[in-house]
Amino acid sequence: MTDQSSPTPVTPPALIQLLRNTRSLWTLLLVLACAAFAAVATSAYLSPDLAIVAALSISAIGLWATGLVPEYWTALAFFLIAVVFGVATPETIFSGFHSSTFWLLFSGLILGAAIKHTTLDKRAAAVLALLPLRSYGGLLTGIVAFSVALAFVMPSSIGRIMILLPVIAALAERIGFGSASNGRTAMLAVATFGTFAPAFTILPANAPNMILVGMAETIYGINISYFDYLLLHFPVLGIVKSAVLVGLAMIMFPDRIPLRSTKAPSDPTPFSRQERMLSIVLALCLVLWFTDQIHMISPAWVGMAAALICLLPGADLTRKGCINTDLSYGALLFVAGIMGLGSVISSAGLGEAVVGAITGKVAFAADWPVWNTSILIGLSTLVAMITNLPGVPAVMTPLAGELSDATGLPLETVLMTQVVAFSNVFLPFQAPPLIAAIQAGNLPASAVIRLCLSLFFISLLLLAPLDLLWWHLLNML
Repeated sequence: MTDQSSPTPVTPPALIQLLRNTRSLWTLLLVLACAAFAAVATSAYLSPDLAIVAALSISAIGLWATGLVPEYWTALAFFLIAVVFGVATPETIFSGFHSSTFWLLFSGLILGAAIKHTTLDKRAAAVLALLPLRSYGGLLTGIVAFSVALAFVMPSSIGRIMILLPVIAALAERIGFGSASNGRTAMLAVATFGTFAPAFTILPANAPNMILVGMAETIYGINISYFDYLLLHFPVLGIVKSAVLVGLAMIMFPDRIPLRSTKAPSDPTPFSRQERMLSIVLALCLVLWFTDQIHMISPAWVGMAAALICLLPGADLTRKGCINTDLSYGALLFVAGIMGLGSVISSAGLGEAVVGAITGKVAFAADWPVWNTSILIGLSTLVAMITNLPGVPAVMTPLAGELSDATGLPLETVLMTQVVAFSNVFLPFQAPPLIAAIQAGNLPASAVIRLCLSLFFISLLLLAPLDLLWWHLLNML
């Protein structure tokens, strides 16, 4: 006879859920503890006015990094708390909504939806599938090479990612990788990082590059040429980093090309009216993005014009009701929150305060340029972690003259140390293009974070010294 009074054993699913809830609670407590510590340290060593900014920044970044709540929830909570406590003006807090990055992401999502709707992604994937990609490593290398090449002809990193990811996703499906397979994750990840990270060495290809060059000319009258910038940075931070990226992806996402991978090739069908029309729109987009230095129209507004054509009733370039069904508003809120947080940190002067406090205690050695350069790279890296990537030139460039005097390094060398820092992303939340890729490519955030951290430490410990050696060969040190 069964004893009905005996306790019911905990089933494995319930136990797993209990463990997950306990881990989430401890993770939340850790995030809050870090935020409290940041507030106390900031209040004690910098300024009490910056304490709430520091606590809010650590809390938001911690929640985004751990994924305890949806990304858009954290963004909305940031907006609410920042406004209620008055940490900055509403224009600063909500600046992400009127930034060109936000609208470039918006237009990119529309273009991505149009590429899928017209099946242009599958046609492009069929062309890429014709390449002799006989091995997993060869496949990833080919994707990285194509992604880096795209950075030379298209200046907007988010625009590149938005056009590239649907094609790579279709290629993964054609090859035979499932939606949750390591192979698909690796293909999308190397496409994202391949068109983003090496692009910091190509002058017009990422926003921090242009901010640095513009401020250097405005403040110091220094003109940095395209070729000199490329020669100084691309061999190590472009080529070598791309090779490291492929190696990391093969280790972190091991897989192999399925034996019966691609669908049987069929005779190419003629382009439909929608495919022809969208191809023309994308071609015009690429031309205008490539020539933005001539017509001076922001890539965001070029993308918006293309998105409006895609949404035009009767054009049939997107699904009916696309703007309600195919757009990820959570992704848009997430990016707006990231941009707003960066603006709040910048307007509060947290980055400048941290750099000022540290430089006052750092002992520069006039006869040891490698040590001084390493310290400057470390300072710029710290600023990137506290603010965001565009925050590095915004904070460090006005200080470059004083740092040049303190270190005895040429002003150009001091300026160029920033590139080593803002090309090295600690977490994807520092870079809106990576956030856009996670959302648009349906990439697991944990996978992107692991790849980001691995690439960060390898770049800091291996590629940065190699880059300094290359600078020495070029007489920059």
